[in-house]
Amino acid sequence: MNKNEKNNIIDELAENLKEFQYVYVTDSSNLSANSNNDLRKLLHKNGVKMQVIKNTFVHKALERSETEWGDLKDTLVGTTALLFASNPKAPAIAIKEFRKNSDRPLLKGAYIDSDIFIGDDQLGTLIDLKTREELVGEIIGLLRSPANNVISSLQSGGNTIAGLVKALSEREN
Repeated sequence: MNKNEKNNIIDELAENLKEFQYVYVTDSSNLSANSNNDLRKLLHKNGVKMQVIKNTFVHKALERSETEWGDLKDTLVGTTALLFASNPKAPAIAIKEFRKNSDRPLLKGAYIDSDIFIGDDQLGTLIDLKTREELVGEIIGLLRSPANNVISSLQSGGNTIAGLVKALSEREN
């Protein structure tokens, strides 16, 4: 591979690092070719892009993209496959599903909205993350709830007051 080809790969990787907010670093070594293909199909079905890449290319792409990975850089050892996603938990769900029949891929770490998760033990935490849409829905629900309570109280209170006024007026007559 000549220098231009290497630079093109690094540039493409740097663009992916800028484009995707959610990047998982995994170890898919010891997977057979068939298992690797099955993993790629599952990831693709979940909207996740997988790229097996040299660690030195990742380091150079991080420099070019000006992305700060902090301690996550230390996970770039051995075989590395990067998973790029638009949904923060899609790669974690796919990994968990794939590992029902295999012990790989291992999660080395993840970069989620500038937060760093390191270690395979973080897989459960990543699965439990809420997407932006889920959080917005919850916030809207919380904001609507007090307003609905006030409106229903006013409506029921209005009926009660009207009933009392009517009863009092009937008593006077």
